[in-house]
Amino acid sequence: MLIVPEKEIADLMTRDAAFDAVEKVFAAMASGDAYNFPVVREAIGHEDALYGFKGGFDRAGLTLGLKAGGYWPNNLEKRGLINHQSTVFLFDPDTGKAKAMVGGNLLTALRTAAASSVSIKHLAREDAKVIGMVGAGHQATFQLRAALEQRNFEKVIGWNYHPEMLPNIEKVAAEAGVPFEAVDLPGMTEADVIISITSAFAPSLMADHVAPGTHVACMGTDTKGKQEVEAALLARASVFTDEVAQSISIGEAQHAIAEGLIKENDIAQVGAVINGTNPGRTSDDQITLFDGTGVGLQDLAVADAVVDLAVKKGIAVKVDF
Repeated sequence: MLIVPEKEIADLMTRDAAFDAVEKVFAAMASGDAYNFPVVREAIGHEDALYGFKGGFDRAGLTLGLKAGGYWPNNLEKRGLINHQSTVFLFDPDTGKAKAMVGGNLLTALRTAAASSVSIKHLAREDAKVIGMVGAGHQATFQLRAALEQRNFEKVIGWNYHPEMLPNIEKVAAEAGVPFEAVDLPGMTEADVIISITSAFAPSLMADHVAPGTHVACMGTDTKGKQEVEAALLARASVFTDEVAQSISIGEAQHAIAEGLIKENDIAQVGAVINGTNPGRTSDDQITLFDGTGVGLQDLAVADAVVDLAVKKGIAVKVDF
């Protein structure tokens, strides 16, 4: 079995490689060549942690495995560790033998950012100039860096429940040479693209905070009960997702479905847009919304790419297992 430690990931996986892996696996999912297993995600009753498993099998890429991990909200304050902790395990689909164990923390951040970035590439207006960030935590910095590569953005606007965290994304904007402005949530109507990346259980972004023609990427809702945006926004939008089953059960769409505002067949896979079987955006005033729930196949795709790179560079640790 090969081991790729967390400390090696930063020197192996690039944003471009993560984007390519996620885009391909979304396309494979939509064409039926890859599928995710049911998600297990539970509050463990210790340290307020949410822990679970996401897995799947990509027949096209012959990638089989799972990611184990979750969210420990007290890590940063108590231990100086990031709150999201995870590890990816890959298995040989021909024999079932353990193939690799890969540090999953940075990979999770990169694949999540890649997912919203893929949605921007395929669904946002080509002339998008202003990007809005709802959330300014650790993951938000990865989201913004990846998103800024998809359009010629001229301004970043941001809101966070704790405004003292806004310098996190202001710094990313400055590094890219793009001006930043803190706004109240109604000010998000200026944005052509909005990324929402929080761990909220009540909506912050409301339907009237979003202007016609905007693309919204909802990236924080991955558990039953979580909610970042008002359900009415999904009723106004053309809704796309990574996987429909997760979108309606643990994603942002769970609330719009429960309120009867949309139906399951109103939600399309973003992979269908990538494959050309769904037209995606059809007008400049259309609101598009990507419900990024985070599927196990994303983790497996980026982990598999990392293992290949680690072997080529002689970084992977081989153990008799």
